[in-house]
Amino acid sequence: MAKNTTTYRCGECGWTTVRWVGRCGECQAWGSVAEGRPPSAAIAAAAPAHSAIPIGQVDATATAGIPTGIGELDRVLGTGLTPGAVVLLAGEPGVGKSTLLLEVAARWAGTGRPTLYVTAEESAAQVRQRAERTGAVTEGLFLAAESDLATVLGHIEELRPELLVLDSIQTVGLPNVDGVPGGVTQVREATGALVRVAKQRGLPVVLIGHVTKDGAVAGPRTLEHLVDVVLSFEGDRHSGFRMIRATKNRYGPADEVGCFEMDAGGIREVPDPSGLFVSRHAEPVAGTCLGITLEGRRPLLTEVQALVVPSNAPAPRRVTHGLEGGRVAMILAVLQRKAGLKLHTREVYVSTVGGARVNDPATDLAAAVAVASACVERAFDRPIIALGEVGLSGELRQVPGLERRLAEADRLGFEVALVPAGSNLTLRGMRVVEAATLADALGMLQLRREVQQTTTRIDPARRHLAAVE
Repeated sequence: MAKNTTTYRCGECGWTTVRWVGRCGECQAWGSVAEGRPPSAAIAAAAPAHSAIPIGQVDATATAGIPTGIGELDRVLGTGLTPGAVVLLAGEPGVGKSTLLLEVAARWAGTGRPTLYVTAEESAAQVRQRAERTGAVTEGLFLAAESDLATVLGHIEELRPELLVLDSIQTVGLPNVDGVPGGVTQVREATGALVRVAKQRGLPVVLIGHVTKDGAVAGPRTLEHLVDVVLSFEGDRHSGFRMIRATKNRYGPADEVGCFEMDAGGIREVPDPSGLFVSRHAEPVAGTCLGITLEGRRPLLTEVQALVVPSNAPAPRRVTHGLEGGRVAMILAVLQRKAGLKLHTREVYVSTVGGARVNDPATDLAAAVAVASACVERAFDRPIIALGEVGLSGELRQVPGLERRLAEADRLGFEVALVPAGSNLTLRGMRVVEAATLADALGMLQLRREVQQTTTRIDPARRHLAAVE
């Protein structure tokens, strides 16, 4: 009797088993195990369709991108949409993915290129209403409400578009493939079919993808490997600011970001977003400091605000918004230990302006200066740019791209910047002040002396008790 050679393979990690299981025994992924082909003893050689050519004879212009008409998106893509490229745009529900790509499709069709927009989640009438609201009703833009991938491929054969937008890859399915739409097998097979069509026809394809509750792209990990470009659309639903970040790009930089703003009329570009993250005060306010973060290669001005209030609780609250809570807690510990601020009896609130999310260590010094300014209730006569990473021993460390950051501050008209020692940078219109430690930085800003006076004023009873003993 012939031996059964059927094997089952996990589409996520490659784990194999001789029987089907619902959950992978290696990576614990559900629904990722499918029947695989039995191993073959040998693979016969086949004649190549095209002979290999020297690399110097390859036409490099074949990957030249076509501008989409939206400068911030082209900035992230490199030069635009490359013929045959498959782009995956993922983001949380309601962030504006469909609105943005409908605008891209309308502008693409407005240049005389037929465009197919396939919606598998909404009806064609719903997409038409959004297009009327955002001004995206254009000749040459075709809508199709389909959830069957075979029918979508039929539309491509009939219309022969020069751009395909599919909303979304998790809601289309193949009738001859096991699983349900959105499952591991269905998503992998549907994406693979669209990639083959894109490469054969030189058709740019843009796919909208869902994300999990952790913010990762939903579906198998192979989905990100199959496509050429992976874009992440980020934004706070309570703020109109949106940001596109490239996490993978075979045709351009993978560290670039594009900035947008969402309003009632749709989504629009923000070529200079620095003003979105800075508040306007008629008079100087204590507890504020400015920093500059690098999002990809773009410097963005960010304002950090702090509020320090007395507390009688055994464990005073530490609340952060837009900054990493663990990093702020470390900065507070360094301020108390190395700079003399008594923060263990006070509640501390630290936030960024405009809903900006900052993970750049270069804003450590700005957060520390803001907390110190709030603690002693002293406002600066002029805005201060503070750049530097704070170490646990209180030293200030260098940050990458410091010259680019200061050039942006100089362009915006700021006059004073506080940076770590050893930077050796000089700017024509800006005074650059260097400090080796956090305590030195606070002293240069005239916060060190006031911190010591505040500490003495806060706890006179304890000082008197120590003198008596």
